[in-house]
Amino acid sequence: MKKIILITLIITFPFLILAQKSQIKGFIYDDYNGEPIPYANVFLDNNQGSLTDINGYFIINDVNPGEYKIKASFVGYVTKEVEIELKNEEIKKIDFSLKKENIKIQAVNVSVEKENKKNNVKIGVTKITPKQISKIPSVGGEADIAQYLQIVPGVVSTGDQGGQIYIRGGTPIQNKVLLDGITIYNPFHSIGLFSVFDTDILKNLDVYTGGFGSEFGGRISSIMNINTRDGNKKRLSGKFSTNTFGGKILLEGPISKNKSSFIISGKSSFLDKTSKTLYTYIDTGGLPYTYTDLYSKISFMSKNGSKVSFFGFNFNDQVNYRDVSNLGWNSVGAGSNFVFVPNNYPMLISGQFAFSSYDMIFEELNIEPRYSSISGFNLGLNFKYFQGRNELKYGIEVLGFKTDYEFINASNLKLTQNENSTELSLYGSYKIKYNRLIIEPGIRIYQYNNEKTSLEPRLGGKYNISENLRIKLATGHYTQSLVSAVSDRDVVNLFYGFLSNPQDIPETFQGEQIITGMQQANHLVGGIEIDLTRNFDINIEAYLKDFKQLTNINKDKLVETDNNFIIEKGVAQGIDLSLKYKSKKLDISGVYSYGFITREDENIEYHPHFDRRHNINFVSNLNLKNNLRIDCRWNLGSGFPFTQTQGFYQIVNFEQINTNYVNDNGELGVIYADINQGRLPYYHRLDFSINKEYIYENKKITINIGAINLYNRQNIFYFNRITNQKVNQLPFLPSLGISFEF
Repeated sequence: MKKIILITLIITFPFLILAQKSQIKGFIYDDYNGEPIPYANVFLDNNQGSLTDINGYFIINDVNPGEYKIKASFVGYVTKEVEIELKNEEIKKIDFSLKKENIKIQAVNVSVEKENKKNNVKIGVTKITPKQISKIPSVGGEADIAQYLQIVPGVVSTGDQGGQIYIRGGTPIQNKVLLDGITIYNPFHSIGLFSVFDTDILKNLDVYTGGFGSEFGGRISSIMNINTRDGNKKRLSGKFSTNTFGGKILLEGPISKNKSSFIISGKSSFLDKTSKTLYTYIDTGGLPYTYTDLYSKISFMSKNGSKVSFFGFNFNDQVNYRDVSNLGWNSVGAGSNFVFVPNNYPMLISGQFAFSSYDMIFEELNIEPRYSSISGFNLGLNFKYFQGRNELKYGIEVLGFKTDYEFINASNLKLTQNENSTELSLYGSYKIKYNRLIIEPGIRIYQYNNEKTSLEPRLGGKYNISENLRIKLATGHYTQSLVSAVSDRDVVNLFYGFLSNPQDIPETFQGEQIITGMQQANHLVGGIEIDLTRNFDINIEAYLKDFKQLTNINKDKLVETDNNFIIEKGVAQGIDLSLKYKSKKLDISGVYSYGFITREDENIEYHPHFDRRHNINFVSNLNLKNNLRIDCRWNLGSGFPFTQTQGFYQIVNFEQINTNYVNDNGELGVIYADINQGRLPYYHRLDFSINKEYIYENKKITINIGAINLYNRQNIFYFNRITNQKVNQLPFLPSLGISFEF
């Protein structure tokens, strides 16, 4: 009964607040396809204004009655201005449809970005658009999130083949990926160059590398929040592409013009076949990677901007290392989300319900198969209330999931789990704008099964020292229930499974009682933003993540009585420096990241294998005449830690009493040095691509010629201790692609 009352209060609270005297609200759309335009500028001639959110929605509160000119603008679109008359206590709704310009106005771009910086805390977050992703040198011309993420400040990738993404000291299990509100458990394919997401269906992508607000939870390191487009509401359009790595098809259009739409996307890899002909110098048998990604969505819109969408996806991946191992996983899901715009209240209500499942099996030669599965639902309800220049956000989230896991370790001991779990979260935050100060306190209440309720305070703030100089700060407490099915100490591990919060953990850690089984972390992020000129800006952020309690698989378990899991703690700290220069012909960006990561168990402190001390990314885009563009990316990273080999010895089997230990040949044993005391060589790689566009009215053909690892650097992937064989990352890899859009 108490829960019903609480939820009722959450839903009805905003309607109990009196509507404000006068306001202007509405949406900004793309005139060509009807898609909402996020982060567009809306201003009155008295300098009151707002930015649209990810739904293209804006609201200007506390406007005095009178006659005004209201202007809407966004980079690459023709600015639109209309005259309005606002009466006392009137709620005026006005929508804009902006037409694209042939020549992009740089001044508008600068204005939009600066307003976004001035009016939002925006710390530890990188906002990414499909246009930005398309400017990264891409394989076969198909831009991909997996390639762009590697230039985001604080992000480290451990390799081209089976590599994972680590974000400011957080492991993949500690980084939550959301697609339209649904959790994607494995967003990257085994080859490491491609994600499961089609860039052309994306509306926006926000990467929160630390210090994120109370609306997000369930992970102790980072959040990746992805939203997809609704599809063209005015006309049928699409894209077909093929390249030396794979192919893609995209179709979108109206079901009922301006009222409903659909979008369908499918992409697949040909690499296992084309590599046998084109890339025989890598492996005469071809590269063993295949995948297929399918996504579909239908959306229904009302006249006031409210909408509901239904979507589904199926992602799968297969790797077959001949005579060594087979790996396969499949991810499937379906759900619905909505946005509701009350006519007489300055607020937005959104929500989602979805079901998804993820299954993985990994088979190795002479080893029992490993299996992991997670499936379940998630339900969310979110409210955003606009109060003058301030914003109140709050909501509720419910997750239920089942984990199924089976694994046999090196000591031939089986670890299994089959468990149902439930998570319930309530959150709230209030963004206050006072003169030059923005402050956003928040709280998240998190309940997992029968664990003790976790209170997670969050706080973000920004102070605009001047028009071109801002300082910012964010901090928070975070908890997590999911545990990785592999050890953080494994350097190369293609198996990627999930476990719910285990009960089989030690009762004490370093002499202190373990109070909760949940993993915990505290974040502190501080930074400064400097606009040196209209085209050149600098962003500097320092961070500290204190991982107070971590749960890891006990890979050294020898007997059944040993714990399946161990407790660790750790610290990740560093600084990220970002430089951006933009002009009509040339865009240049550079990122330098310094990181220092440690882990500590009962006995030792060590650097995990993803502890990269220095990481540099340099990206340039040169726009030439006749729709020709040249893109370059260069990455330099210091070597990862590894455990050195001290020597070898013979393992003799003494199971029989008459074993001839003098003449019998035993197995080869390895004497290891202390964990991760060595460092691999520096990694560096240059990627390059040329794009040529041919435009005929509303049709476009794009030809892409590119190459990964242009100067064929031999970056080490791993080293076989027994055979003394070195296995490298991807060598020089040219590609050719062509796409047709209509």
